[in-house]
Amino acid sequence: MTVWDRPEPPSRPAPLDRERIVAAAIALADEGGLEAVSLRKVAARLDAGPMRLYGYISTKQELFDLMVDEVHAEILPEEQPGDWREALRSHAHRTRMATLRHHWFADLLGGRPALGPNALAVTEAQLAALDGLADLDTVVRAAETISSYVIGAIRREIAGLRAERATGLSEHDWQRAFGPHVSRMLATGRFPMLAKFVHDGTDTDAATSFATGLEWVLDAVAAKLSRPSP
Repeated sequence: MTVWDRPEPPSRPAPLDRERIVAAAIALADEGGLEAVSLRKVAARLDAGPMRLYGYISTKQELFDLMVDEVHAEILPEEQPGDWREALRSHAHRTRMATLRHHWFADLLGGRPALGPNALAVTEAQLAALDGLADLDTVVRAAETISSYVIGAIRREIAGLRAERATGLSEHDWQRAFGPHVSRMLATGRFPMLAKFVHDGTDTDAATSFATGLEWVLDAVAAKLSRPSP
């Protein structure tokens, strides 16, 4: 039985419910990452005994599942756009913005499907946007392709932000600090394409890079959807 199927115990002697528990856990994760979350720390934030939480949540994994589903509520669109590209574009950007608010969410993206009601509603909206545009297998592969890009791009961006926080160096500061080493390596002539990229490439911010890559993926999916079935 999943945590969503299991009823909550009576809220006594002090008010407590899964909603408050999850909110406290998300606050801890926002402050210090998933490693900052434990049932003991959540209980302390709620001024409750740790054993009381086990009436609502059996394991730390269940707590993570509930946290993930709560963030999916931020991703779920208020209304479904009529155009499939706009629907999936909106989903991608909403996922990115939710992850920028909750960096720990990147660590729990991908893998086995999330099964909470909000996560299932998000998946339903993605598939519904593509419904009728191709056979079911093609629709599922299209959704998976877009999702793979979104997850990969978001994880890369969050990794960069974590590196900045860990080192105290912004991207500009890091480039300046390691610039002399890169220049020496490029001067050897062993990396002509890298040299061309460094000297002539266009530097774009994370939001622009994400949006551009997403449009390329949507173009590729559109081409596949418009191709007649064999």
